[in-house]
Amino acid sequence: MKVAYVQMEPAFLKPEKNYSRAEKLVKEAAEKGAKLAVLPELFDTGYNFENREEVEAVASQIPDGPTTEFLIELAKELDIFIVAGTAEKDEKGRLYNSAVLVGPMGMGYIGKYRKIHLFYREKLFFQPGDLGFHVFNIGIAKVGLMICFDWFFPESARTLALKGAEIIAHPSNLVMPYAPRAMPIRALENRVYTITANRIGEERGLKFIGKSTIASPKAEVLALGSEDQEEIAVVNVDLELAREKRINEMNDILKDRRPKHYLI
Repeated sequence: MKVAYVQMEPAFLKPEKNYSRAEKLVKEAAEKGAKLAVLPELFDTGYNFENREEVEAVASQIPDGPTTEFLIELAKELDIFIVAGTAEKDEKGRLYNSAVLVGPMGMGYIGKYRKIHLFYREKLFFQPGDLGFHVFNIGIAKVGLMICFDWFFPESARTLALKGAEIIAHPSNLVMPYAPRAMPIRALENRVYTITANRIGEERGLKFIGKSTIASPKAEVLALGSEDQEEIAVVNVDLELAREKRINEMNDILKDRRPKHYLI
C-alpha cells in the first residue's frame, strides 16, 4: 500500500483557495499511486485565529459542511482515502479542532476525530475533544486519527495501537521542533506507521516548521519534508510489519504490558 503526506501552506480564512491547493496536491499523490493521503491540521482555514468570531466564520459541520463535502468528492474522483484537519461547528454551535476521514467508491464520509489535547491559544476557541480515540477499518488498513499536539502525550498513540491501528494519521500545524524526531519513536514503541502532515509558512508572526514525516514500525524515517516548500511524499508501507507486535520469540510489545504497575 502507498501512503502520502500533503504538506501545504493554507491561506488564512480562505477555504475555497485552500480547497484548490489541496486538490492539486492530493491529485499529485494519487497519480503516484497513493491510496491514503493525509493533509495538515486546519488545512482549509489556517490556524492563528485572533478571536472566536474568526473561527465561527469558517467552521462547518461534519459531514454536512462544505469542507467534508469537498473532501468526499475529491476522494471519489481520485479513488483515494483522505484524512484532513478542519474546524468543526456542531449543531449547538460548539467549535472543535477536528479531523475527518473520507473514502472512495461510494464510502464517502467514514468518521471524525475531535482533538483531545488542545495547544496554547486553541483553548480560547475550541472545546476539548469528546469522542475519544478511534480506529477506522478502511478495508486495506486500520487507520487511527490524532491531531498535532496529541503527539506530546504517548497515551494518544498507545491508545490507538491498543485499538488496532496499523497507521496513525496525524494532521498537524507544528511550531515546536520536536515532533519530527519524536514520531519515529511513537511508531517504534507501538509498531505502527505514522503519517504526520504538517503545514509551512508564517501566520500573524507564528512560524510553522514543515518537516512532515512518515515513520515505520522500526523507527525508520521513510519520508521527511522540507521546512518551507509545499510538497507531497508517497511511500510504500508493509502493513504486515505493523500487524506483528512481537520483537522476538518471547516479547510482544502489547501483550507484555503490565498496566497494574502504571500510573494513569
